[in-house]
Amino acid sequence: MFFEARNVVVYYGNVMALNKVSINSDEGDIVTLIGSNGAGKSTALRAISGLKEITSGEIRLGEKILSGLPPQEIVSHGVAQVPEGRHVFPYMRVIENLRMGAYLRRDKKGIRQDIHKIYALFPILKSRSNQLGGSLSGGEQQMLAIGRALMAQPKLLLLDEPSLGLSPMMTAKIAETIVEINRKNNVTIILVEQNARMALKLAKRGYVIETGQIALEDRAENLQNNDHVISLYLGG
Repeated sequence: MFFEARNVVVYYGNVMALNKVSINSDEGDIVTLIGSNGAGKSTALRAISGLKEITSGEIRLGEKILSGLPPQEIVSHGVAQVPEGRHVFPYMRVIENLRMGAYLRRDKKGIRQDIHKIYALFPILKSRSNQLGGSLSGGEQQMLAIGRALMAQPKLLLLDEPSLGLSPMMTAKIAETIVEINRKNNVTIILVEQNARMALKLAKRGYVIETGQIALEDRAENLQNNDHVISLYLGG
């Protein structure tokens, strides 16, 4: 098993946000977490990346136990997160935002090469390289946020609501990009998405989170045909 979160419990104050949640992925897979707002999807990603302390359970990537490590050390072991709402640095140029994604790296030549790869993936960012991050459109900021995360050379990429607030055309572009990143770079992806239909089309496997617990787990194609999922999440 390449990635595994086992029996993870997370509290916000006295409220249990995740109740013994277990998620796993083979290397190179896309796995999606779907569920309603407040179900615990984003909390699961924050727990994986170390942004939210877990009360109990274990999270590991390969042979490395991540639970209990600070976020910057988790990044150094190959985990990068694109947060909900993008959160680019608004008063830094596009090129500076990308360099921030490589803040733990010391290979200057490799950093330059990876910036060129990001520009090839998102040509619009190259033409915007000297613009402030905050001046970009929502879709361009999402591209920048994904590019910044890729600069960390992740083995595991966590995507939190990448289509949020985007037009249908831009959503389709982001979906294509997720598949390209996964296939070309063999990056394992955990995708949180309100657009459950899109997420299940992209993913190999899926988890349905309801009130902080895993309600369903199956191959994505099976979840697309599940009556419960159709009724609650696919507009059936």
